[in-house]
Amino acid sequence: MSQGVRFVTINEDNDGQRLDNFLMSQLKGVPKSLVYRIIRKGEVRVNKKRCKQTDRLAIDDVVRIPPVRVSEPSAAAPASEQLKQTLQARILYEDDVMIAVNKPHGLAVHGGSGVKLGLIEALRQLYPQQKFLELVHRLDRDTSGVILVAKKRSALKHLHDQLRGKTMRKIYHCVVLGRWPDGKSAVDAPLERYQRGEERLVRVSRAGKPSVTGYKVLKRGKGWTLMEASPKTGRTHQIRVHCLYGGGVIAGDEKYCTPEELAYSKSIGCDRLMLHAAQLTFQHPRTGKRLTLDAPKEGVMLNF
Repeated sequence: MSQGVRFVTINEDNDGQRLDNFLMSQLKGVPKSLVYRIIRKGEVRVNKKRCKQTDRLAIDDVVRIPPVRVSEPSAAAPASEQLKQTLQARILYEDDVMIAVNKPHGLAVHGGSGVKLGLIEALRQLYPQQKFLELVHRLDRDTSGVILVAKKRSALKHLHDQLRGKTMRKIYHCVVLGRWPDGKSAVDAPLERYQRGEERLVRVSRAGKPSVTGYKVLKRGKGWTLMEASPKTGRTHQIRVHCLYGGGVIAGDEKYCTPEELAYSKSIGCDRLMLHAAQLTFQHPRTGKRLTLDAPKEGVMLNF
């Protein structure tokens, strides 16, 4: 599908956004290399002037977007009424700039890689009048708990700044198999991604990125330990791999448990990944006040 020349006036949602990121949001399906090329060739103009990809946009700027061929976006599967009602009931907080949801276990945060419907697509169907809805951060499909969605680009930028500045505090609860070592309050081990067949995994490696997770024992049981985990960095599968490296794999973790560990997990009632995003503390992007949101445990997590 090809679009003609467009002139877009920047509003508060895009104030301060980099030009290349703005164009990526406007030209869904266009390769990043093509976006950079049309900027470099001068086909994109801001207030009738040539511009660079790193330029920041301001309110009332007028951006000329040239005609480019855009791939037809694949339509998300329709969200069932049951899913919409479930998500509506799991909203922890909502105002004019953001939504916080207690994401259920088993729901991907977005579609892709064989998943036709995720949390964000379902929320867009639940809020058809909302022009802007974007994930602030992510949770693994099998992890439950609190997740933030921005209604305004300005809120998204503010919250991303907090993530990068490490001022957003995340607390998870997890059940690990075995006895977590006494006195072990942190795991500081670099993590790298790797491929095993079609599966993408993470491991501790000197070649990896610096990664730190704080831990606290909440409760000990026969063959398991309930832990509080506080990631200081935000790597893929960080808590899961640091648990495995530091003292015990998370119960029900189909990616990192051995078959024997999965069987034992089920024997103690853990038929899912026992990882839950329990609490999020951050600065409200509009008021500046510190806000703490708690996602109550449910289902099998309540047994520990």
